[in-house]
Amino acid sequence: MPGKVKTRILFRSKRLNVYLVRYPQGHRVVPHVDMVAEGRLYKLNLVVIKPRAGGHFLCERNLFNLRGRAYLFRPDLYQHQVSRIEKGNRWLLSFALTMP
Repeated sequence: MPGKVKTRILFRSKRLNVYLVRYPQGHRVVPHVDMVAEGRLYKLNLVVIKPRAGGHFLCERNLFNLRGRAYLFRPDLYQHQVSRIEKGNRWLLSFALTMP
């Protein structure tokens, strides 16, 4: 049984949220689309620490992807997921911007 995902809110406002997230070994993110009440949602995710095995981000369409370390995408439009983390933890710095 994988450990719990730990999320720390670093900044929160009406349009911008910044999180530091630790995904433990054994965790995976199933394919999904993020729901927003209104507007457009953009996410810039920076992988601070990659797991030693697994934990790969997959998205139907990225706006930008730098070797799996930094990627910009529209989670409200495109299905995305993270494969099972086989070994180690995955640390993510995530910026979520909602535009009107």
